[in-house]
Amino acid sequence: MRIAEREVVEGVAAGVPFVAVPPGEEAASAGVVAGWHLMDAPASERAMAAALPMAELTAWRVYFGLPLSGTRLPEGGYDEVFRRASEDAVLNIYAPVTAQAADEFPAAVAELRERLGADGPLGVFGGSAGAAVALEVLARGDAPIAAGAVVSPVVQLAPLIAANERRFAVTYSWSERSRAAAARLDFVARAAELTAPLLLVVGSDDDIAIREPAAALAARLGDRAELVTVESMAHELPPGTPDAVRVDAAFSEWFARRLRG
Repeated sequence: MRIAEREVVEGVAAGVPFVAVPPGEEAASAGVVAGWHLMDAPASERAMAAALPMAELTAWRVYFGLPLSGTRLPEGGYDEVFRRASEDAVLNIYAPVTAQAADEFPAAVAELRERLGADGPLGVFGGSAGAAVALEVLARGDAPIAAGAVVSPVVQLAPLIAANERRFAVTYSWSERSRAAAARLDFVARAAELTAPLLLVVGSDDDIAIREPAAALAARLGDRAELVTVESMAHELPPGTPDAVRVDAAFSEWFARRLRG
């Protein structure tokens, strides 16, 4: 069923919770930009919609909920997520969340395009762990995607695990399975699979585990990518902050250029 009025829509599509915000102005054939939130702030689909509204974009903005986050926290909430992460952050959190969200995407976005009457160009975006999902979706190529944009992106998982070891004073025990999962989530090595134009936004104050892989991916992609560094920005994007406003402007300008026609 198509949406009769241009209003924010919340619900579930193909089992995936979402918030969908209509185009800033009427469009005969509106496109869609769909993305995933961070596991840090903003850590839900509603919070991501508040942080990166892209209000003037002539496209539907769709914010999907990540598995194990937001409205899909497991029984026990964040305590249970932290427990699973302490047992094996790669195999219990990062790898399954990325794989599940990417697996869900084709059916969820197809259902939403029909429901919203949005048959224009498609873009994807994400932040941190949600950025890894966007990169995985781009690499798989299950749907024609005009462009992608990521912020504070997890471009390589192994450096992020090392950063978490430093941050939490723990030691992660790598196994053959977790090394294979981390190799799968190494988008510098998989750069040839990323054929759509890609915007990478990083904060100058973010960890080197985020900044260096993003720069390496941009260099590998060449003219298929743009790298933007936001001065004094760290990793998180709380809604309403100057950092969120700057990232929102960068995403809006990028998608406005790339989704035309």
